[in-house]
Amino acid sequence: MIIEYVQKAIEKAEYRKLADDTWFAEIPSFEGVWANGKTVEKCRNELVEVLEEWLILKFKDGDTIPVVDDIDLNIKKKAMA
Repeated sequence: MIIEYVQKAIEKAEYRKLADDTWFAEIPSFEGVWANGKTVEKCRNELVEVLEEWLILKFKDGDTIPVVDDIDLNIKKKAMA
């Protein structure tokens, strides 16, 4: 499920070519998840790595992460009886 989540999130990435001929990408609603690379492919690969590291930190800290195409990876706490 995590792989599918990452793939769906990356599909929402927005790319633009910068003045120095490198590529910049970010994923809307994923604050702090961005990458830069000499080619679109390198930029995309870097973006995947950044997203994976971002998710690990969010899980570790118990932070909420965006739901992507009905994939919700947020950890739900069960009420204690």
